[in-house]
Amino acid sequence: MTALDDYRDGFLEEPGYLDFGRVGPLSARVVAESQGMHDILAKARFGSLADFDAQEERAHAAVAAATGFPAEQIVTQPNTSMGVTHAMFGLTGGVLLSAGEFPTLPISAVRAAEALHVVTPVWLETDHGRVTPGQVRDQLTSSIEAVAVTLVDSRTGYLTDLDGIRQVIGDRLLIVDAIQGFGVVDAAYEAADVVVSGGQKWCRAGWGTGFLALSERGIDRLTPVISGYSGTGAAEVWDEVPPPAPGARAFRVTNPDRIAQGRFAAALEEMNEVGADVIQSAIAENVDRVINLADEFAIPVSSSRDEGERAGLVVLEPPIDQLTLLTASLFNHGVTATTRTSSVRLSVHATLHDDTVEMLRGAFTSYSTAAIY
Repeated sequence: MTALDDYRDGFLEEPGYLDFGRVGPLSARVVAESQGMHDILAKARFGSLADFDAQEERAHAAVAAATGFPAEQIVTQPNTSMGVTHAMFGLTGGVLLSAGEFPTLPISAVRAAEALHVVTPVWLETDHGRVTPGQVRDQLTSSIEAVAVTLVDSRTGYLTDLDGIRQVIGDRLLIVDAIQGFGVVDAAYEAADVVVSGGQKWCRAGWGTGFLALSERGIDRLTPVISGYSGTGAAEVWDEVPPPAPGARAFRVTNPDRIAQGRFAAALEEMNEVGADVIQSAIAENVDRVINLADEFAIPVSSSRDEGERAGLVVLEPPIDQLTLLTASLFNHGVTATTRTSSVRLSVHATLHDDTVEMLRGAFTSYSTAAIY
């Protein structure tokens, strides 16, 4: 039995679930970790709290193994949005980004600009929603100090070329919201200065999990504007306001949720044992199965068919007057997916049960039959 087989055995969701881009049902290992830690906290035996204190180092080590960033340059965050907000509020100068990115990026940039008046969003014109190195290169100006992108676009499913963007932006900061690919994409995180992700989607670690990782350049150039008492260098802070700690620790507001850290660590340890490259390859095979099924029923696929430009998201874009029909057909056959504006998004992970494929086939059959009439 391979590590990938063991990993796949940890998927607990019922057939028909294709919505990992929204939230990933907890893995078996994460469930066991969470139950065990809740049991320890419920009993609170003498000396047991030390187990909770150890979860931070464990979680940071797991993130380091997944990203290549040193553990001391990683700080726990409760979600992606908080980490992105830290980055945007810490910037000075122009930040180039697409207004069509997941709202976390543009909203954080605008809020930072409104509050501090030292960072300026510069809106990138994209290639049909795709942020490419060429588009970034052609729109750079001397006032731009940072470029912000998502690793995988949540609407188009496009996998961003981080290496290519690094090559065209020089020593500007590269900020990456990695939530739609972290753990399942073998990404060039070393090209980035800021990597932020939560663990509730593809990592299957549950809500309240996440991290912010900073390069040396990121640490040097970002100001820890939102820094709380646990972000100082002091063990106890009384009767004074010490400066933020040097490094990533400065981007802490308070003590993190230790059980969430344990869940996140367990999920990442499980994924690291397999390897993001192996998981990505398994997802690619399953994505092909879903695309081929859509082609069989002539349902338009607007996400990329190129394995190098995609992760686990398959975007279906039927005629707009048939979108409700497709959504209803999926629902009626027990397929969980996301419908947004003019498309249906199927999120395909490393495991794809035959029952799920048959449920999807049934939904497509119903849709196609009804669409004819």
